[in-house]
Amino acid sequence: MVKRQAEELLEDAIPKASPASKKARVDDIAGDQEQRNGLDSSVPHRPANGHRLKDDSRNGNSLLITAKQQEEDQPSTQESHAPELSRTEDDEDEEQSAYFTVSRQAAPTEGYSDLYLDTIDRAVLDFDFEKLCSVSLSNINVYACLVCGKYYQGRGPKTHAYFHALEIGHHVYVNMQTKKVYVLPEGYEVKSKSLEDIKFVVDPRLAPADVMTLDKVAKDAWDLSGKKYRPGFVGMNNIKENDYFNAVIQALAHITPLRNFFMLEDLSSKSELVQRFSVLIRKIWNTRAFKTHVSPHELIQQVSRQSNKKYDLLHQSDPVEFLSWFLGNLHLALGGSKTKPGTSIIHRVFQGKLKIESQQITAKADAGDRLRFEEAAEVIVETMRYLILTLDLPAAPLFQDEIDRNIIPQVPLTSILSKYDGRTAQEHLSMRKRYRLLHPLPPFLLFHVKRFSTNKFVSERNPTIVTFPVRSLDMSPYVEPNPTLHPPGEPIWYDLVANVTHEAVRTRDDSVEGEAERKVWRVQIRDRARDEWLQVQDLYVERVATETLFTKESYLMVWERRKGGKGKGRV
Repeated sequence: MVKRQAEELLEDAIPKASPASKKARVDDIAGDQEQRNGLDSSVPHRPANGHRLKDDSRNGNSLLITAKQQEEDQPSTQESHAPELSRTEDDEDEEQSAYFTVSRQAAPTEGYSDLYLDTIDRAVLDFDFEKLCSVSLSNINVYACLVCGKYYQGRGPKTHAYFHALEIGHHVYVNMQTKKVYVLPEGYEVKSKSLEDIKFVVDPRLAPADVMTLDKVAKDAWDLSGKKYRPGFVGMNNIKENDYFNAVIQALAHITPLRNFFMLEDLSSKSELVQRFSVLIRKIWNTRAFKTHVSPHELIQQVSRQSNKKYDLLHQSDPVEFLSWFLGNLHLALGGSKTKPGTSIIHRVFQGKLKIESQQITAKADAGDRLRFEEAAEVIVETMRYLILTLDLPAAPLFQDEIDRNIIPQVPLTSILSKYDGRTAQEHLSMRKRYRLLHPLPPFLLFHVKRFSTNKFVSERNPTIVTFPVRSLDMSPYVEPNPTLHPPGEPIWYDLVANVTHEAVRTRDDSVEGEAERKVWRVQIRDRARDEWLQVQDLYVERVATETLFTKESYLMVWERRKGGKGKGRV
Protein backbone atom coordinates (compact mmCIF):
# COMPACT_ATOMS: atom_id res chain seq x y z
CA MET A 1 0.00 0.00 0.00
CA VAL A 2 1.41 3.32 -1.01
CA LYS A 3 1.48 5.99 1.71
CA ARG A 4 -0.04 9.31 0.92
CA GLN A 5 2.41 12.17 0.93
CA ALA A 6 1.92 14.69 3.79
CA GLU A 7 0.67 18.05 2.77
CA GLU A 8 3.27 19.84 4.96
CA LEU A 9 6.32 18.84 6.90
CA LEU A 10 6.11 18.12 10.60
CA GLU A 11 8.85 20.66 11.31
CA ASP A 12 6.73 23.30 9.60
CA ALA A 13 3.58 22.33 11.53
CA ILE A 14 5.20 22.68 15.02
CA PRO A 15 6.15 26.27 15.67
CA LYS A 16 9.59 26.91 17.08
CA ALA A 17 10.38 29.34 19.94
CA SER A 18 12.37 31.92 18.11
CA PRO A 19 15.11 33.97 19.79
CA ALA A 20 13.32 37.12 18.65
CA SER A 21 10.28 36.27 20.75
CA LYS A 22 12.55 35.66 23.76
CA LYS A 23 14.19 39.01 23.33
CA ALA A 24 10.86 40.75 22.94
CA ARG A 25 9.59 39.14 26.11
CA VAL A 26 12.71 40.17 28.04
CA ASP A 27 12.39 43.71 26.75
CA ASP A 28 8.74 43.83 27.77
CA ILE A 29 9.54 42.67 31.30
CA ALA A 30 12.42 45.11 31.63
CA GLY A 31 10.23 47.93 30.31
CA ASP A 32 7.45 47.15 32.75
CA GLN A 33 9.96 47.02 35.58
CA GLU A 34 11.44 50.38 34.68
CA GLN A 35 8.00 51.94 34.57
CA ARG A 36 7.24 50.60 38.02
CA ASN A 37 10.50 52.04 39.35
CA GLY A 38 9.87 55.39 37.68
CA LEU A 39 12.84 55.07 35.30
CA ASP A 40 13.11 55.80 31.60
CA SER A 41 13.83 52.67 29.54
CA SER A 42 16.33 54.60 27.49
CA VAL A 43 18.49 55.29 30.55
CA PRO A 44 20.84 52.44 31.52
CA HIS A 45 20.46 51.26 35.09
CA ARG A 46 22.57 49.25 37.53
CA PRO A 47 21.39 45.74 38.41
CA ALA A 48 21.66 44.15 41.85
CA ASN A 49 25.13 42.67 41.28
CA GLY A 50 26.59 46.15 40.88
CA HIS A 51 27.65 45.81 37.21
CA ARG A 52 26.19 48.05 34.52
CA LEU A 53 24.66 46.31 31.49
CA LYS A 54 26.82 46.28 28.40
CA ASP A 55 26.25 48.47 25.35
CA ASP A 56 23.85 47.81 22.47
CA SER A 57 26.24 45.45 20.72
CA ARG A 58 26.13 43.18 23.76
CA ASN A 59 22.41 43.57 24.43
CA GLY A 60 21.34 43.32 20.79
CA ASN A 61 23.08 41.33 18.08
CA SER A 62 25.42 39.37 20.32
CA LEU A 63 22.51 38.33 22.54
CA LEU A 64 20.56 37.18 19.45
CA ILE A 65 23.46 35.08 18.18
CA THR A 66 23.92 33.48 21.56
CA ALA A 67 20.22 32.62 21.76
CA LYS A 68 20.40 30.90 18.35
CA GLN A 69 23.34 28.78 19.41
CA GLN A 70 21.53 27.72 22.58
CA GLU A 71 18.44 26.82 20.54
CA GLU A 72 20.38 24.53 18.21
CA ASP A 73 21.88 22.62 21.14
CA GLN A 74 18.46 22.00 22.77
CA PRO A 75 15.59 19.67 21.67
CA SER A 76 13.08 21.28 19.40
CA THR A 77 9.98 19.98 21.19
CA GLN A 78 7.62 22.31 22.98
CA GLU A 79 7.90 20.27 26.19
CA SER A 80 11.69 20.75 26.33
CA HIS A 81 11.28 24.51 26.38
CA ALA A 82 8.79 24.66 29.25
CA PRO A 83 11.34 24.06 32.06
CA GLU A 84 13.72 26.53 30.46
CA LEU A 85 11.04 29.19 30.26
CA SER A 86 9.99 28.71 33.90
CA ARG A 87 13.61 28.88 35.08
CA THR A 88 14.18 32.09 33.14
CA GLU A 89 11.08 33.65 34.67
CA ASP A 90 12.21 32.75 38.22
CA ASP A 91 15.63 34.25 37.59
CA GLU A 92 14.07 37.41 36.27
CA ASP A 93 11.81 37.65 39.33
CA GLU A 94 14.87 37.47 41.58
CA GLU A 95 16.58 40.20 39.58
CA GLN A 96 13.39 42.20 39.73
CA SER A 97 13.15 42.02 43.55
CA ALA A 98 16.71 43.24 43.88
CA TYR A 99 15.75 46.61 42.43
CA PHE A 100 13.29 47.37 45.20
CA THR A 101 14.34 48.99 48.52
CA VAL A 102 12.56 48.74 51.88
CA SER A 103 9.92 51.44 52.11
CA ARG A 104 9.87 53.45 55.40
CA GLN A 105 7.04 55.62 56.62
CA ALA A 106 7.83 59.20 57.52
CA ALA A 107 4.67 59.46 59.64
CA PRO A 108 2.00 57.10 60.95
CA THR A 109 -1.08 56.38 58.88
CA GLU A 110 -3.89 58.81 59.54
CA GLY A 111 -6.00 57.58 62.43
CA TYR A 112 -3.32 55.11 63.64
CA SER A 113 -0.89 57.41 65.50
CA ASP A 114 -1.16 55.33 68.68
CA LEU A 115 -0.61 51.99 66.97
CA TYR A 116 1.39 49.48 69.09
CA LEU A 117 1.56 51.85 72.09
CA ASP A 118 -0.66 49.47 74.05
CA THR A 119 2.12 46.84 73.88
CA ILE A 120 4.51 48.94 76.01
CA ASP A 121 5.29 47.27 79.35
CA ARG A 122 6.59 49.86 81.83
CA ALA A 123 7.12 47.25 84.53
CA VAL A 124 10.08 45.71 82.65
CA LEU A 125 11.77 48.98 81.73
CA ASP A 126 15.07 49.56 83.54
CA PHE A 127 17.29 52.27 82.10
CA ASP A 128 19.93 52.13 84.86
CA PHE A 129 22.19 49.58 83.21
CA GLU A 130 24.90 50.43 80.73
CA LYS A 131 23.56 51.22 77.27
CA LEU A 132 24.99 48.32 75.25
CA CYS A 133 23.31 46.41 72.43
CA SER A 134 22.33 42.96 73.72
CA VAL A 135 23.55 41.39 70.44
CA SER A 136 26.61 43.35 69.29
CA LEU A 137 27.58 44.84 72.71
CA SER A 138 28.07 48.20 70.96
CA ASN A 139 27.25 51.50 72.67
CA ILE A 140 26.66 53.40 69.43
CA ASN A 141 23.11 54.41 68.46
CA VAL A 142 21.40 52.21 71.05
CA TYR A 143 17.63 51.84 71.26
CA ALA A 144 15.59 50.31 74.07
CA CYS A 145 12.66 48.06 73.23
CA LEU A 146 9.71 49.36 75.23
CA VAL A 147 8.02 45.95 75.15
CA CYS A 148 10.74 43.72 76.60
CA GLY A 149 13.24 46.31 77.92
CA LYS A 150 16.28 45.00 75.99
CA TYR A 151 18.82 47.21 74.21
CA TYR A 152 19.41 46.94 70.46
CA GLN A 153 21.54 48.88 68.04
CA GLY A 154 20.13 51.04 65.22
CA ARG A 155 16.66 51.22 63.69
CA GLY A 156 17.32 51.01 59.94
CA PRO A 157 17.11 47.87 57.80
CA LYS A 158 19.66 45.15 58.64
CA THR A 159 20.04 46.46 62.22
CA HIS A 160 19.45 44.42 65.35
CA ALA A 161 16.46 46.49 66.44
CA TYR A 162 14.89 46.10 62.99
CA PHE A 163 15.28 42.31 63.03
CA HIS A 164 13.97 42.16 66.60
CA ALA A 165 10.82 43.95 65.45
CA LEU A 166 10.33 41.51 62.57
CA GLU A 167 11.14 38.28 64.41
CA ILE A 168 9.61 38.90 67.85
CA GLY A 169 6.95 41.44 66.95
CA HIS A 170 8.05 44.20 69.34
CA HIS A 171 7.48 47.48 67.54
CA VAL A 172 8.12 50.46 69.88
CA TYR A 173 11.66 51.69 70.59
CA VAL A 174 13.22 54.73 72.25
CA ASN A 175 16.58 56.22 71.35
CA MET A 176 18.63 56.36 74.56
CA GLN A 177 20.40 59.55 73.53
CA THR A 178 17.76 61.67 71.80
CA LYS A 179 14.79 60.17 73.74
CA LYS A 180 12.76 59.98 70.49
CA VAL A 181 10.33 57.07 70.14
CA TYR A 182 10.00 55.14 66.87
CA VAL A 183 7.83 52.33 65.52
CA LEU A 184 9.70 49.57 63.69
CA PRO A 185 9.88 48.21 61.04
CA GLU A 186 7.85 51.11 59.60
CA GLY A 187 10.42 53.58 60.93
CA TYR A 188 8.27 56.60 61.76
CA GLU A 189 8.56 58.69 64.94
CA VAL A 190 5.76 58.60 67.49
CA LYS A 191 4.85 61.89 69.12
CA SER A 192 2.45 61.17 71.94
CA LYS A 193 2.11 62.77 75.35
CA SER A 194 1.50 59.35 76.85
CA LEU A 195 5.23 58.63 76.38
CA GLU A 196 6.45 61.64 78.36
CA ASP A 197 6.80 59.59 81.58
CA ILE A 198 9.14 57.13 79.83
CA LYS A 199 11.27 59.95 78.38
CA PHE A 200 11.50 61.51 81.85
CA VAL A 201 12.68 58.25 83.43
CA VAL A 202 15.34 57.83 80.73
CA ASP A 203 16.85 61.21 81.63
CA PRO A 204 15.09 62.83 84.62
CA ARG A 205 15.52 66.60 84.79
CA LEU A 206 13.83 68.74 87.42
CA ALA A 207 13.14 72.43 87.01
CA PRO A 208 15.51 74.77 88.91
CA ALA A 209 12.68 75.86 91.19
CA ASP A 210 11.95 72.24 92.12
CA VAL A 211 15.62 71.50 92.79
CA MET A 212 15.89 74.44 95.18
CA THR A 213 12.99 73.12 97.27
CA LEU A 214 14.27 69.54 97.67
CA ASP A 215 15.66 70.26 101.14
CA LYS A 216 12.79 72.51 102.22
CA VAL A 217 9.56 70.78 101.21
CA ALA A 218 8.84 67.19 102.24
CA LYS A 219 7.66 65.26 99.20
CA ASP A 220 6.45 61.69 98.79
CA ALA A 221 6.18 59.77 95.53
CA TRP A 222 4.80 56.44 94.35
CA ASP A 223 6.22 53.94 91.89
CA LEU A 224 4.33 51.90 89.29
CA SER A 225 3.20 49.33 91.84
CA GLY A 226 1.87 52.03 94.17
CA LYS A 227 4.74 51.72 96.65
CA LYS A 228 5.56 54.93 98.50
CA TYR A 229 9.11 56.31 98.57
CA ARG A 230 11.03 59.48 99.34
CA PRO A 231 12.87 61.07 96.41
CA GLY A 232 16.54 61.26 97.35
CA PHE A 233 16.28 58.42 99.88
CA VAL A 234 16.02 55.35 97.69
CA GLY A 235 17.88 52.07 97.79
CA MET A 236 20.81 51.32 95.53
CA ASN A 237 21.40 47.91 94.02
CA ASN A 238 24.40 45.95 95.31
CA ILE A 239 25.22 44.03 92.14
CA LYS A 240 28.06 42.00 93.66
CA GLU A 241 30.42 43.69 96.11
CA ASN A 242 29.83 47.39 95.47
CA ASP A 243 28.29 48.39 98.83
CA TYR A 244 31.32 50.63 99.48
CA PHE A 245 30.51 52.44 96.23
CA ASN A 246 26.83 52.83 97.09
CA ALA A 247 27.55 54.38 100.50
CA VAL A 248 29.87 57.03 99.04
CA ILE A 249 27.51 57.97 96.19
CA GLN A 250 24.56 58.25 98.58
CA ALA A 251 26.56 60.62 100.80
CA LEU A 252 27.66 62.79 97.86
CA ALA A 253 24.07 62.97 96.57
CA HIS A 254 23.06 64.84 99.76
CA ILE A 255 25.73 67.53 99.63
CA THR A 256 23.52 70.39 98.48
CA PRO A 257 25.83 72.53 96.27
CA LEU A 258 27.32 69.42 94.65
CA ARG A 259 23.89 67.92 94.03
CA ASN A 260 22.47 71.14 92.57
CA PHE A 261 25.45 71.55 90.25
CA PHE A 262 25.14 68.06 88.76
CA MET A 263 21.35 68.33 88.47
CA LEU A 264 21.13 71.75 86.82
CA GLU A 265 24.29 72.30 84.79
CA ASP A 266 24.61 71.26 81.13
CA LEU A 267 27.38 68.66 81.20
CA SER A 268 26.87 67.19 77.74
CA SER A 269 30.34 68.32 76.64
CA LYS A 270 32.10 66.82 79.67
CA SER A 271 33.63 63.39 80.05
CA GLU A 272 31.64 60.18 80.38
CA LEU A 273 32.44 59.98 84.11
CA VAL A 274 30.84 63.37 84.78
CA GLN A 275 27.78 62.66 82.64
CA ARG A 276 27.07 59.29 84.24
CA PHE A 277 27.47 60.67 87.75
CA SER A 278 25.06 63.47 86.86
CA VAL A 279 22.48 60.99 85.55
CA LEU A 280 22.75 58.86 88.71
CA ILE A 281 22.28 61.89 90.98
CA ARG A 282 19.17 62.91 89.01
CA LYS A 283 17.77 59.38 89.22
CA ILE A 284 18.26 59.28 92.99
CA TRP A 285 16.15 62.46 93.28
CA ASN A 286 13.63 61.44 90.61
CA THR A 287 10.07 62.24 91.68
CA ARG A 288 8.45 60.14 88.91
CA ALA A 289 10.45 56.91 89.10
CA PHE A 290 9.06 53.55 87.96
CA LYS A 291 10.66 51.75 90.93
CA THR A 292 11.86 52.61 94.43
CA HIS A 293 15.55 51.90 93.87
CA VAL A 294 18.30 52.71 91.38
CA SER A 295 21.27 50.80 90.04
CA PRO A 296 24.80 52.30 89.82
CA HIS A 297 25.81 49.86 87.07
CA GLU A 298 26.41 52.49 84.39
CA LEU A 299 28.61 54.69 86.59
CA ILE A 300 30.57 51.88 88.22
CA GLN A 301 31.40 50.40 84.81
CA GLN A 302 32.93 53.73 83.79
CA VAL A 303 34.79 53.95 87.11
CA SER A 304 36.12 50.42 86.58
CA ARG A 305 37.47 51.28 83.13
CA GLN A 306 38.97 54.58 84.22
CA SER A 307 40.64 53.14 87.35
CA ASN A 308 41.99 50.07 85.53
CA LYS A 309 39.57 47.87 87.52
CA LYS A 310 40.87 49.04 90.88
CA TYR A 311 37.31 49.94 91.85
CA ASP A 312 34.69 47.65 90.36
CA LEU A 313 31.54 45.78 91.32
CA LEU A 314 33.22 42.39 91.83
CA HIS A 315 35.64 43.28 94.63
CA GLN A 316 35.09 45.29 97.78
CA SER A 317 37.29 48.35 98.25
CA ASP A 318 37.88 51.01 100.86
CA PRO A 319 35.28 53.83 100.70
CA VAL A 320 37.74 56.59 101.60
CA GLU A 321 40.28 55.47 99.01
CA PHE A 322 37.55 55.36 96.39
CA LEU A 323 36.22 58.79 97.44
CA SER A 324 39.68 60.33 97.16
CA TRP A 325 40.13 58.87 93.67
CA PHE A 326 36.62 59.84 92.58
CA LEU A 327 36.84 63.47 93.72
CA GLY A 328 40.23 63.88 92.08
CA ASN A 329 39.02 62.55 88.74
CA LEU A 330 35.82 64.59 88.87
CA HIS A 331 37.88 67.71 89.54
CA LEU A 332 40.08 67.11 86.50
CA ALA A 333 37.14 66.09 84.29
CA LEU A 334 35.37 69.37 85.13
CA GLY A 335 38.38 71.35 83.93
CA GLY A 336 40.03 71.81 87.32
CA SER A 337 43.71 72.63 87.67
CA LYS A 338 46.22 70.50 89.56
CA THR A 339 47.93 73.58 90.99
CA LYS A 340 45.36 76.39 91.18
CA PRO A 341 42.78 76.12 93.99
CA GLY A 342 39.05 76.62 93.51
CA THR A 343 39.00 75.80 89.81
CA SER A 344 36.09 73.35 90.05
CA ILE A 345 32.99 72.74 92.16
CA ILE A 346 34.86 69.90 93.92
CA HIS A 347 37.52 72.21 95.34
CA ARG A 348 35.07 74.99 96.12
CA VAL A 349 33.03 72.61 98.28
CA PHE A 350 35.67 70.46 100.01
CA GLN A 351 39.14 72.00 99.75
CA GLY A 352 40.78 73.70 102.74
CA LYS A 353 44.25 74.74 103.89
CA LEU A 354 46.42 73.14 106.57
CA LYS A 355 49.61 74.34 108.28
CA ILE A 356 52.21 71.68 109.12
CA GLU A 357 55.13 72.34 111.47
CA SER A 358 57.96 69.80 111.43
CA GLN A 359 61.11 69.41 113.50
CA GLN A 360 63.93 66.89 113.43
CA ILE A 361 64.10 64.49 116.37
CA THR A 362 67.65 64.47 117.68
CA ALA A 363 69.42 61.46 119.13
CA LYS A 364 69.65 63.20 122.54
CA ALA A 365 65.89 63.40 122.96
CA ASP A 366 64.52 61.31 125.81
CA ALA A 367 61.49 59.09 125.39
CA GLY A 368 59.28 61.69 127.04
CA ASP A 369 60.68 64.57 124.98
CA ARG A 370 60.42 63.03 121.54
CA LEU A 371 57.18 64.87 120.80
CA ARG A 372 58.12 68.16 122.52
CA PHE A 373 59.19 70.88 120.10
CA GLU A 374 62.54 72.42 121.03
CA GLU A 375 62.79 76.18 120.84
CA ALA A 376 66.43 76.15 119.77
CA ALA A 377 65.94 73.72 116.89
CA GLU A 378 64.73 74.74 113.49
CA VAL A 379 61.00 74.37 112.75
CA ILE A 380 59.97 73.80 109.16
CA VAL A 381 56.57 75.33 108.30
CA GLU A 382 54.67 74.40 105.20
CA THR A 383 51.12 74.87 103.95
CA MET A 384 49.19 72.24 102.06
CA ARG A 385 45.65 71.81 100.80
CA TYR A 386 43.36 68.97 101.71
CA LEU A 387 40.02 67.43 100.73
CA ILE A 388 39.78 64.81 103.51
CA LEU A 389 41.02 65.12 107.11
CA THR A 390 42.28 61.91 108.73
CA LEU A 391 41.48 61.33 112.41
CA ASP A 392 43.55 58.78 114.35
CA LEU A 393 41.89 56.57 116.96
CA PRO A 394 43.64 55.75 120.24
CA ALA A 395 44.92 52.21 120.46
CA ALA A 396 42.28 49.74 121.57
CA PRO A 397 43.12 47.74 124.74
CA LEU A 398 44.75 44.44 123.96
CA PHE A 399 43.54 42.64 127.08
CA GLN A 400 40.40 43.02 129.15
CA ASP A 401 39.56 41.48 132.46
CA GLU A 402 36.47 39.43 133.07
CA ILE A 403 34.47 42.39 134.36
CA ASP A 404 35.22 44.67 131.40
CA ARG A 405 35.01 42.06 128.67
CA ASN A 406 31.74 43.45 127.27
CA ILE A 407 32.77 47.11 127.33
CA ILE A 408 33.43 48.71 123.94
CA PRO A 409 36.05 51.51 124.04
CA GLN A 410 34.70 54.98 123.24
CA VAL A 411 36.30 58.30 122.42
CA PRO A 412 34.72 61.74 121.80
CA LEU A 413 35.12 63.31 118.39
CA THR A 414 36.60 66.45 119.95
CA SER A 415 39.36 64.32 121.44
CA ILE A 416 40.62 62.93 118.14
CA LEU A 417 40.17 66.36 116.51
CA SER A 418 42.85 67.68 118.88
CA LYS A 419 45.34 66.45 116.29
CA TYR A 420 44.67 69.78 114.53
CA ASP A 421 44.86 72.15 117.52
CA GLY A 422 48.46 73.17 116.72
CA ARG A 423 49.80 71.88 120.07
CA THR A 424 49.47 68.10 119.93
CA ALA A 425 52.50 66.64 118.19
CA GLN A 426 52.89 63.33 116.40
CA GLU A 427 55.96 61.37 115.42
CA HIS A 428 56.42 60.56 111.77
CA LEU A 429 59.62 58.71 110.88
CA SER A 430 62.41 60.86 112.34
CA MET A 431 60.29 64.03 112.50
CA ARG A 432 57.86 65.43 115.06
CA LYS A 433 54.88 67.18 113.48
CA ARG A 434 51.90 69.23 114.54
CA TYR A 435 48.95 70.42 112.46
CA ARG A 436 46.65 73.45 112.43
CA LEU A 437 43.73 74.29 110.19
CA LEU A 438 43.71 77.66 108.43
CA HIS A 439 40.95 80.06 107.52
CA PRO A 440 38.71 79.96 105.62
CA LEU A 441 37.31 76.52 106.35
CA PRO A 442 35.54 74.84 103.43
CA PRO A 443 31.73 74.69 103.30
CA PHE A 444 31.90 70.91 103.84
CA LEU A 445 34.40 68.93 105.91
CA LEU A 446 35.18 65.26 105.25
CA PHE A 447 36.49 63.30 108.27
CA HIS A 448 38.14 59.92 107.81
CA VAL A 449 38.18 57.93 111.05
CA LYS A 450 41.17 55.65 110.52
CA ARG A 451 40.14 52.19 111.76
CA PHE A 452 42.27 49.82 109.72
CA SER A 453 46.01 49.35 109.92
CA THR A 454 47.98 46.88 107.85
CA ASN A 455 51.47 45.57 108.40
CA LYS A 456 53.49 42.79 106.83
CA PHE A 457 51.57 40.08 108.61
CA VAL A 458 48.00 41.07 109.37
CA SER A 459 45.32 43.72 108.90
CA GLU A 460 43.84 45.00 112.16
CA ARG A 461 40.61 46.82 112.89
CA ASN A 462 40.08 49.27 115.73
CA PRO A 463 36.49 48.87 117.04
CA THR A 464 36.54 52.07 119.13
CA ILE A 465 33.25 53.96 119.01
CA VAL A 466 33.42 57.68 118.24
CA THR A 467 30.79 59.77 120.03
CA PHE A 468 29.76 63.04 118.42
CA PRO A 469 27.00 65.66 118.42
CA VAL A 470 24.73 65.58 115.40
CA ARG A 471 24.52 69.38 115.38
CA SER A 472 26.69 72.30 116.49
CA LEU A 473 30.23 70.96 116.26
CA ASP A 474 32.48 73.94 116.98
CA MET A 475 35.61 73.89 114.80
CA SER A 476 37.09 77.18 116.00
CA PRO A 477 39.55 75.58 118.52
CA TYR A 478 41.28 73.80 115.64
CA VAL A 479 41.69 76.81 113.36
CA GLU A 480 44.52 79.31 113.59
CA PRO A 481 43.01 82.75 114.38
CA ASN A 482 42.84 85.21 111.52
CA PRO A 483 40.89 88.41 112.42
CA THR A 484 40.68 89.47 108.78
CA LEU A 485 38.69 86.36 107.87
CA HIS A 486 36.87 85.44 111.10
CA PRO A 487 36.23 87.34 114.33
CA PRO A 488 38.30 85.93 117.24
CA GLY A 489 36.29 84.00 119.79
CA GLU A 490 33.35 83.42 117.45
CA PRO A 491 32.38 79.72 117.07
CA ILE A 492 32.37 77.99 113.69
CA TRP A 493 29.39 75.66 113.69
CA TYR A 494 29.16 72.50 111.61
CA ASP A 495 26.22 70.07 111.35
CA LEU A 496 26.38 66.41 110.36
CA VAL A 497 25.03 65.59 106.89
CA ALA A 498 26.07 61.96 106.28
CA ASN A 499 27.90 59.25 108.18
CA VAL A 500 29.32 56.14 106.49
CA THR A 501 29.60 53.29 108.99
CA HIS A 502 31.37 49.95 109.04
CA GLU A 503 30.22 46.66 110.50
CA ALA A 504 32.25 43.46 110.73
CA VAL A 505 30.08 40.41 110.12
CA ARG A 506 31.56 37.05 110.93
CA THR A 507 31.14 34.46 108.20
CA ARG A 508 31.72 30.74 108.38
CA ASP A 509 35.06 29.68 106.97
CA ASP A 510 36.19 26.08 106.61
CA SER A 511 39.86 27.03 106.35
CA VAL A 512 42.36 26.58 109.13
CA GLU A 513 42.08 30.24 110.17
CA GLY A 514 38.52 29.66 111.35
CA GLU A 515 35.86 32.37 111.02
CA ALA A 516 36.45 35.32 108.72
CA GLU A 517 35.07 38.86 108.88
CA ARG A 518 33.10 40.38 106.07
CA LYS A 519 32.85 44.16 105.81
CA VAL A 520 29.40 45.71 105.52
CA TRP A 521 29.08 49.39 104.63
CA ARG A 522 26.06 51.55 105.43
CA VAL A 523 25.34 55.26 105.27
CA GLN A 524 23.28 57.43 107.59
CA ILE A 525 21.87 60.50 105.85
CA ARG A 526 19.79 63.39 107.10
CA ASP A 527 16.42 64.34 105.64
CA ARG A 528 16.53 68.11 106.02
CA ALA A 529 12.90 68.64 105.01
CA ARG A 530 11.61 66.37 107.81
CA ASP A 531 14.58 66.72 110.17
CA GLU A 532 14.92 62.95 110.34
CA TRP A 533 17.73 60.46 109.89
CA LEU A 534 17.58 57.44 107.62
CA GLN A 535 19.97 54.53 107.24
CA VAL A 536 20.55 53.08 103.78
CA GLN A 537 22.14 49.70 103.21
CA ASP A 538 21.93 48.77 99.54
CA LEU A 539 18.19 48.32 98.84
CA TYR A 540 17.06 48.79 102.45
CA VAL A 541 16.04 52.23 103.71
CA GLU A 542 14.89 52.64 107.31
CA ARG A 543 14.51 55.40 109.88
CA VAL A 544 16.99 55.56 112.74
CA ALA A 545 16.89 57.47 116.00
CA THR A 546 19.19 60.46 116.19
CA GLU A 547 20.42 59.38 119.63
CA THR A 548 21.78 56.07 118.27
CA LEU A 549 23.82 57.35 115.33
CA PHE A 550 27.13 57.24 117.17
CA THR A 551 26.67 53.59 118.24
CA LYS A 552 27.98 52.43 114.85
CA GLU A 553 31.61 52.35 113.79
CA SER A 554 31.87 55.67 111.95
CA TYR A 555 34.34 55.61 109.09
CA LEU A 556 33.59 58.62 106.88
CA MET A 557 31.75 61.72 108.12
CA VAL A 558 30.40 64.68 106.12
CA TRP A 559 29.89 67.94 108.03
CA GLU A 560 28.25 71.08 106.64
CA ARG A 561 29.15 74.57 107.78
CA ARG A 562 26.10 76.31 109.15
CA LYS A 563 24.89 79.09 106.87
CA GLY A 564 23.91 82.59 107.91
CA GLY A 565 24.94 84.61 110.92
CA LYS A 566 28.06 86.57 111.67
CA GLY A 567 31.26 84.92 110.57
CA LYS A 568 29.54 81.97 108.95
CA GLY A 569 30.65 80.74 105.57
CA ARG A 570 28.44 80.41 102.53
CA VAL A 571 28.71 78.17 99.49
